[in-house]
Amino acid sequence: MFPEYDIIVVGAGHAGCEAAAAAANMGSSVLLVTMNMQTIAQMSCNPAMGGIAKGQIVREIDALGGYSGIVTDRSTIQFRMLNQSKGPAMWSPRAQNDRMLFAATWRELLEQTQKVDFYQDMVKGLIIKDGRAAGVITGLGHSIPAKAVVVTSGTFLNGIIHIGEKTFGGGRVAEKAATGITEQLVELGFEADRLKTGTPPRIDGRSLDYSKMEEQKGDEHIVGFSYLPQPLVKSANQRSCFITYTNNQTHELLKTGFDRSPMFTGRIEGVGPRYCPSIEDKINRFADRERHQIFVEPEGWNTVEIYVNGFSTSLPEDVQYKALTSIPGFEKAKMFRPGYAIEYDYFPPTQLTYSLETKRIQNLFFAGQINGTTGYEEAACQGLMAGINAHLKINNAEPFILKRSDAYIGVLIDDLISKGTEEPYRMFTSRAEFRTLLRQDNADLRLTEASYRMGLASQERMDAVRLKKEQTEQVKKTLQEFSFEPAELNPYLESIQSATIQQKQKAAQILLRPNISLTELVKAVPRFESTLNSFRNDALEQAEIQLKYDVYIEKEKELVGRMNQMENLEIPDSFDYSKVAAISNEAREKLKRIKPRTLGQASRISGINPSDVQILMVYMGR
Repeated sequence: MFPEYDIIVVGAGHAGCEAAAAAANMGSSVLLVTMNMQTIAQMSCNPAMGGIAKGQIVREIDALGGYSGIVTDRSTIQFRMLNQSKGPAMWSPRAQNDRMLFAATWRELLEQTQKVDFYQDMVKGLIIKDGRAAGVITGLGHSIPAKAVVVTSGTFLNGIIHIGEKTFGGGRVAEKAATGITEQLVELGFEADRLKTGTPPRIDGRSLDYSKMEEQKGDEHIVGFSYLPQPLVKSANQRSCFITYTNNQTHELLKTGFDRSPMFTGRIEGVGPRYCPSIEDKINRFADRERHQIFVEPEGWNTVEIYVNGFSTSLPEDVQYKALTSIPGFEKAKMFRPGYAIEYDYFPPTQLTYSLETKRIQNLFFAGQINGTTGYEEAACQGLMAGINAHLKINNAEPFILKRSDAYIGVLIDDLISKGTEEPYRMFTSRAEFRTLLRQDNADLRLTEASYRMGLASQERMDAVRLKKEQTEQVKKTLQEFSFEPAELNPYLESIQSATIQQKQKAAQILLRPNISLTELVKAVPRFESTLNSFRNDALEQAEIQLKYDVYIEKEKELVGRMNQMENLEIPDSFDYSKVAAISNEAREKLKRIKPRTLGQASRISGINPSDVQILMVYMGR
């Protein structure tokens, strides 16, 4: 019934979809196995993509030829560029999405991708032959052969849902959990553990009083995520979000359910996300806070369903409802469904190599929440990398590995592989040492060429990058040559209370002033505008950033050079740490378990001290 596939992808969430698309676009025959064809690429939690650091990841996925940016742009109902008051290294795109349109667009793109087949069934086991993954066994009893398997099981592995004192199996509400894979892998020597995540109640938007909330509109200038032109929502048509706040009454009502809370009664074993805690966790940990922000987010263009961001909870339904109705604007709220917590199995990611292949079983790759991450973007980028590397592995090619200085994706994977995680891992800009280099605006310049060489990024993408590079250099040259006359520039400088000029001055020099932007300068001086009007907006933005932040960019490049010296010192697989008596027992155990590829990776393992690294360097020198 089934041919041998090059790659089988288990699970069709954000990681699975990107893995299937990447492997197929590179030339592999792919079978995407999902328990429900109707929930492909479902936004299980909030209907949004991007945000702080996450927006950079979506841009990187897009630059590499993934689909998340395209799907996001086509289903956006509101767009905002966050952190614009800070430097460009902190700018982060975020989109509010139409939940149903997002999933439908993903499925449509996958169905249009040659070499992707679909099958609806539960995968209950893996076929392992001679220490390699060789296919999957399904709940209906099919053995489907493949050269490699990518497991992207999300929250479904032995998932348990908690609502107050009620507990039932499930990977999402109204969807059954997946069983069999964890037990098999543990038998094979893998280490497994439990994590938890949660989701807030969904509300009927017709029952809310928005006059009691703060309106949050989208940006007037919509940039989008994909570097390829996409049909974007018009700024005037965007759906607004709203902000309201909890209060003391809300907190007291929530506390009445603590004795029935699975979190406080110990029924939940897994560790939850520190940076996205449940509302009961918030009021318990931050008892001094009088209120907490609640974001009221529409779920789409043609639905009244509302996502209550900031109110994730697993308290009993009656407590959830009473507490909700004490929030301004929610007094007459009607609940579509309660919030819940979900516990699931994951495999500590120190058991993986940088390609996301497992160390114990060859040609078996893990991506997404199975590796301990949380968030669509974190899952999607792992899926993309696992799909790429599964294809490269079965074709006997070198793995595609991004360094910490290459991409946020590189930071994420290095953190997981080197440090592991005991709580759901979420990406932040603070995790990246080289934020000035890893901006959302230059992901295409950083990554597209490498992806194009592998056969993933299209010719259209490569042509767009080349044009952007050429135009950026031309704009920089123009800015360094164009001179402002005092008479034409001083009225603008006076209007913004900036020092006037007494003689001609180059545009590049004026742009170095912190309170001056190229956009405003172009509007202020007609002669300057006519000089630049033939250039694309992305080239103008790129040239401005490169000129303004040149000193910082060069400083980070120097740091990258120093770090790469350590990254280039590879540790042989056969290196015997037990012979290095001078390092601590903790360091020796962690080095044996993680088996770092380079001295650079070894230096980032928690518990490894600089002195341990120096000793290793001496031994390797010998």
